[in-house]
Amino acid sequence: MAVRLLSHELSDLCLGKPPLRSLSITSTIAEVLEVLKTSDDNFVSVWSCDHKAKTSSGFESATGFSDDYDDGDDECRCVGKVCMVDVICFLCKDENLVSPSVALKEPISVLLPKIPGLVKHVEPSCSLLESIDLILQGAQNLVVPIKTKLSNKRKQHQKPSPTVTIHKGREFCWLTQEDVIRFLLSSIGLFSPKPAFSIDTLGIISPDILTIEYHSPASAATGAIARALVDQTSVAVVDSEGTLIGEISPFTLACCDETVAAAIKTLSSGDLMAYIDCGGPPEDLVRVVSARLKERNFNGMLEHFTMSMSSGGFSSASSSSDEESMTTPVSPLPRSGRYSRSMSYSARMVRRSEAIVCHPKSSLVAVMIQAIAHRVNYVWVIEDDCSLVGIVTFSNMLKVFREHLETMA
Repeated sequence: MAVRLLSHELSDLCLGKPPLRSLSITSTIAEVLEVLKTSDDNFVSVWSCDHKAKTSSGFESATGFSDDYDDGDDECRCVGKVCMVDVICFLCKDENLVSPSVALKEPISVLLPKIPGLVKHVEPSCSLLESIDLILQGAQNLVVPIKTKLSNKRKQHQKPSPTVTIHKGREFCWLTQEDVIRFLLSSIGLFSPKPAFSIDTLGIISPDILTIEYHSPASAATGAIARALVDQTSVAVVDSEGTLIGEISPFTLACCDETVAAAIKTLSSGDLMAYIDCGGPPEDLVRVVSARLKERNFNGMLEHFTMSMSSGGFSSASSSSDEESMTTPVSPLPRSGRYSRSMSYSARMVRRSEAIVCHPKSSLVAVMIQAIAHRVNYVWVIEDDCSLVGIVTFSNMLKVFREHLETMA
């Protein structure tokens, strides 16, 4: 069984994965918003298909080659990924709040983090061990070419998608830390007895956490939110004694629209948690945001914010219960501060701002299941008095499995 596990290639993990939706690095932020608002995915891949823009952008390719690596062929590579949180953090800058319409005309390249290696191209034959090593080295997404064989009848009925990347007859998907963790969980018995050990015993609780005080301005957390997005973690909201109250999660923000930048700029961290909750922003907070935008002369964002509220058809949290909004099998009506997407799995999984927590004595397998069930890459670790101890991430977990796999090899 162990030999069989080690023999798996990335192509085995790609079964059933949809092809990537993508944009060229020359696209604008407005085009990013359009794709995100009509997609079931939280992220859109960015490709260097426009070679003229590529050689002038100054970006390093995902595999470490400079952008002028091209030797004459028309190869197109993924150089990064963007999501709604990137747009929100960008719009939080004062100059962009003054005139968001101008900011949205900026190229997508301004959103890409200046961190090389977050996205890596790999072949389908890449081994499980090699993929884990790449993730532990900092890769968040492994871009894998896939083969999609469609019958002529299906091709006739298939709607063309201008944002699906096809290069030399091949489409691409990407694998994440969650995909690898899910795969390992399916063979968890092979790693016995380690999965039953506590996360404290395994030494995988990280004290390196991002926090903000409940009453502090949410704008003070903008940098932490951007880092949490890169680290695939979250920002803990704590009281003056370090007790965990909730979180400002990039996963939750990714399910909102760009006008949440106005809330981040004008509300406290505690009020922001209420604003982005799954029931929709309370009317009183919407009024507060509007009033403070006006006071600070952020007229461009005020106009954008007001139009969003009107076109979205404001519905307060009291208009329907949170339970109903999470379980109704049909697409919800648009909410202010939140865009309406098709009722995909990710759309149904919009969470509250309540943090997902465990205890130091929780077992590794229990924490894995907890994180996967809530579609997050981390779980906060607290003591019985709710004081924050640290965080456990998928990356921490993969280190444990990598060591065990090496002994199998």
